[in-house]
Amino acid sequence: MDLMAERAFITRQTLRKVERGDPGVSLGIYASVLFVLGLTDRLSALVDPSQDSLGQDLAEESLPKRVRVPRGPKDGANAA
Repeated sequence: MDLMAERAFITRQTLRKVERGDPGVSLGIYASVLFVLGLTDRLSALVDPSQDSLGQDLAEESLPKRVRVPRGPKDGANAA
């Protein structure tokens, strides 16, 4: 653990927080740890919206249930 923390330029206590998934740890720290572990390819999956099924479900729920198309003027009555 000491070597890992040293290579990621963080303290051992911060590394423990990373292992627990502490939300107070910055994304940069997580990126550093992934780099040390050789898992930088996982960073792209982290920010890829297509990989976030919960986020997609929440976005779909917020979509309007019905879309109304606005009607235009009838028979040119308002035409100038």
